Formats: sequence, C-alpha cells, structure tokens
Amino acid sequence: MHLSLDLHPKQGRALLTEATEVLYGGAAGGGKSHLMRVAAISWCAQIAGLQVYLFRRIRTDLVKNHLEGPKGFRALLAPLAHPAGSRGAVELIQNEIRFWNGSKIHLCHCKDEKDAFKYQGAEIHVLMIDELTHFTEAIYRFLRNRVRMVGLEVPPEHAGRFPRILCGANPGNVGHLFVKATFVDGAQPMAVRAMAPAEGGMLRQYIPARLEDNPSMARDDPGYEARLDGLGSASLVRAMRHGDWDVVEGAFFDCWEARRHVLAPFALPAHWLRLRSGDWGSARPFSFGWWAVVSDDLALPQAGLTLPRGCLVRYREWYGMKRGQPNVGVKLTAEAVGAGLAAREAGDPAIGYGVLDPAAFAEDGGPSLAERIWKGSGEKVLFRRADNARVPARGALGGWDAMRARLAGEAPDRPMLACFSTCLDSIRTIAALQHDPARPEDLDSRGEDHAADEWRYACMSRPWVRPAPARPGPPRPLAALTFDEIARLGERRGRDRAW
Repeated sequence: MHLSLDLHPKQGRALLTEATEVLYGGAAGGGKSHLMRVAAISWCAQIAGLQVYLFRRIRTDLVKNHLEGPKGFRALLAPLAHPAGSRGAVELIQNEIRFWNGSKIHLCHCKDEKDAFKYQGAEIHVLMIDELTHFTEAIYRFLRNRVRMVGLEVPPEHAGRFPRILCGANPGNVGHLFVKATFVDGAQPMAVRAMAPAEGGMLRQYIPARLEDNPSMARDDPGYEARLDGLGSASLVRAMRHGDWDVVEGAFFDCWEARRHVLAPFALPAHWLRLRSGDWGSARPFSFGWWAVVSDDLALPQAGLTLPRGCLVRYREWYGMKRGQPNVGVKLTAEAVGAGLAAREAGDPAIGYGVLDPAAFAEDGGPSLAERIWKGSGEKVLFRRADNARVPARGALGGWDAMRARLAGEAPDRPMLACFSTCLDSIRTIAALQHDPARPEDLDSRGEDHAADEWRYACMSRPWVRPAPARPGPPRPLAALTFDEIARLGERRGRDRAW
C-alpha cells in the first residue's frame, strides 16, 4: 500500500527549511497539525534512531487531534502495518510510535510548568509543540533546553538541520505575548535569523500560514471559512481567519484601547498628588509605577480626550526584567531595588504615599522585603500594604473591577486611568492578559501579570465609582418645598456665595 504524506507548498517550505527553530501558523486552518504529523513520520523513516517529541498541553487534545480521524497518525500509518520487527513495521505502544529503524515519536502533554520536569533527562532530537500559545514561556524554554543530539548520524541531505524545533500556533491564549515577542515581532516573515546563545542559539524562522495555504481544508470542509467569518467577534475573526498577532481575543481587559489609555507625555502640574505602586519579583519581574492624580479636568485636544478630576496618570515605570527574556526577573536584592527607586525619584515632587504587594511585608525571622527596600533607599522610599483583593467577595470592591471601571471611565473620551507612552512594559503586557480558565472572573496568573497587579494596587488605593446619571425632569418649584427644605437650600447657597 502507498503511504500518502502529501503537503502543500507552504507546508513543504516548513518541512525543508534550513531553519532549526520554526513557528508555522497564524490563521486557523493553515494545516499546522498535519504538517507536524507528516514531518515526524518522514524524518523518523529517513533517520534511524531519531527521537521526536510531539506536545499538546492537554492529553485529550493530543489524542483527538493527532491520533484519531482520517488524517491522524493511525490512518496515515495504516499502510505500514507489517509484522513487528520487519522492515517498514510501525507500532503504536501506549504513548509511543515505534519505527522499524529504532526511531520513535513520543506523544507528550505538559499541562503545568511542573510537568516539564518529567522530560529533564530526555534527549530530544526534534521538538514539536502544537498550539504553542497554550504553553507558558517557562515550559517552552525548559523543553528547548532538552533539544540536543549526540552521536546520531544524519544522512547528508539532512546535515545541519538537526536537532530542530517545529511549533504551530494561532494568536491568543496564555502564551500569546511570548510567542509574538519570540517569533513575530521585529522579524520579516520567512526570514531565517541566527539567535544569540541567550535565545537558544538556533536558526529561527516564522512561517505565516493562512487558510488559503491549505487547499485541502476548502476541499474537505467547504463551510469552514464561513464559520471562521461567523465567529461573531471582529477581533476573533482577525486573529483566527487572518492570523493577526496584534489582536488579542479573549483579553481580560477587553476595555483597553491604546487611543484612550496611552498618552503622549506632557508636563505634569507640580501640585498634582503623586503616588507609587509596586509588585515585588526576583526570579519573575518586579514592577513599580509612579502616578499623578488629576486635580481638575484636563483637556487634551490632540488626543481628543479629557482627563477628569481623580484620573490616575502613570508617568513612569521600572520593570525588572531581563531584556529580551519576557517574564524573567533580574534578581536584584531588595536593598538594590530601594536604591534604584530613590535614584529615580531624585528631584521629583514629593510622593504622597506608596503601596506595595502585601507579601513583601512578611517577616520570616528577619526584616521584611519592604523594610529592606526602605533601608536600601536611605530611608526615603516608604510603602504601606496594598489592598490585594483581586475579585469581589461579599459585596467588597474587587481590584480587577476597580481597574476595569477606571479604564472604562466616565465616558469614551473621559478615561479615569491612563499611562504615558513611555510605560512600554505595561502597554506590552496588560493588553495580552487572559482570563483564568478555572475562575473566569480572575486573571490567568500564568501570564505576565506583574504590571497589572501593581496597577490594581494603585486603583485600590484610590477607589472610584462612576457617578450616577442625573435624574431627568424639571426642578421642583419653591412652592412645592417644605419650610425645612427651603431653609437648607438657602444655607447651601449661602455657603457657595451663589445666593
């Protein structure tokens, strides 16, 4: 029987590319899963002893997507159902597809970051990750670290192309931000880039794939394109139908709009109250922000906005992340952080107060992080415990609700929360954060949420409730008022000198 491993031209370019770290995908229906199955089978058949590890985050998705169906592994490998041990024989044993030449396809899942350690001793010749945006950056970097090849001879036609990584992904989900930053941002599609050792040292390439690149989908399921166009959300259509990485569907802060919440820097009035907020981090980034509170309505004609009284304007931030490594902290000591905060505030108007992650006040046999920051700053930078309520409970105001309400503001042109365009890490991370799948009213903390946490602390330090709309109808005539009501009205007008 004939083994059919046909690919379309864009898929074929991904199979034959000289790049060794490839992201294939973008739009839904581009044929990324089929490409991985065909590549895994083809390479295993040609290279004796090759070890391919194919990952999905959830095991049930792995089985449904890659084993079952008319184009799953079972169907593709059915023509190779020879007696065990004979040439051409392929066996599926538990989570392994074993080839006659000693090559294997390991079918793997990695739901949580701790699960990655199961593969610490693995020698991965080919790493394949289907739906990379479902994974965190920590999982990806750990698995990439296991990609190596020692003592395996590769045929001349494959020289220099192994070990290698092949990933597929659509925009969105918890890994959207790191996948976009790793493969898409700052790179020309199809271009092959030699990466620095800190980034794995491989030859990286992004191969965009759209529905049009997979004619089999139109033939096998003619209604698929219409269903994509009918997703109901314009942003979801842009992400899934057209592979637009600048759209984040399912964003936790779906009310975030750069035109409303990102401001060109301007001179802040000296009399505006200033405050500071902070979220501690060491292995993960820390985030500190400086805010000014608008004292009276401020019109910004060029932006078409008015900043109402009480609006919080973030005018500076310090984000402790290793450059080029999102969600990786710089591991500064608390004393060094304190010194850095003091240096950044030198010459500024006085800070009215600061709020910091409550966990930084824990005392475990020694001074707390908050105290060490204070001492490291020369006793200049002082914090109080932030209100850490994330979601509302028993009628209390939740931090995310407070932040969302301020982003919505009084009206479309009157936001109550904004930042200067120089606050790059806040702008980069907040728009991409997702809902927690197990607790939809909360944010998925597997994402890069450090700036968002610190924004929440600032919002909770200055609670704001949208004013109730004025009741319609004419004022009551004086003749309809009681004597006491008339007296109170006169007292109030007298105080206002408007009588």
